[in-house]
Amino acid sequence: MGEIHVTHATKEIKGTRLLDDINLEVQAGEIVGIVGKNGSGKTLLLKLLAGLMQPTEGKVEVISEHIGIVIENASMYPDFSGFENLQYLAKIRNRIKAQEIVKIMEILGLDPNEKRKVKNYSLGMRQKLALAQAFMEQPDVLLLDEPTNALDKESVKKLYRLIEESKKRNAIVLIVSHNHEDIQTLCDVIYYMAEGKLISDDKDES
Repeated sequence: MGEIHVTHATKEIKGTRLLDDINLEVQAGEIVGIVGKNGSGKTLLLKLLAGLMQPTEGKVEVISEHIGIVIENASMYPDFSGFENLQYLAKIRNRIKAQEIVKIMEILGLDPNEKRKVKNYSLGMRQKLALAQAFMEQPDVLLLDEPTNALDKESVKKLYRLIEESKKRNAIVLIVSHNHEDIQTLCDVIYYMAEGKLISDDKDES
């Protein structure tokens, strides 16, 4: 089971403090949302939690055997099909088989038999593929950056079900978004981020 512990974390880049004294505790089975405008520091915090960057000060600890991530500009092999990309990624940990890849693709509305190369995918198809790679191995912690971006209403409903199923199996789901509706619909705990500061919100009063 996953846990997230962030204690007095700051991040400075080129002398500018972009994250300021962040404190965050998330336990297994929680869905946590962080709302904020572009440039508020949401994605940067997600990168710290994913281990893609280190804090300048403070401590960031994510206890998990496996983390699923959807983050801006996710890289895929452009000359592979969607299925080939997921199959390649699955071989790294060797935890799932082809049928699990097929299942998650179909759930999200992607055709596993589609031969089109990813470089020719629409923005919505790329987003679905990014979500498929995050969810396919049923990780303990899911870090989702603007997960509904470019999705149609039906695909959003499918994503919501995946997130709710992840909660039921006691995974952590942390969502950062400028879309307040997504956050209000899904999350047990909500935070607001502005100018690099994380502010808690009482959902019952919102």
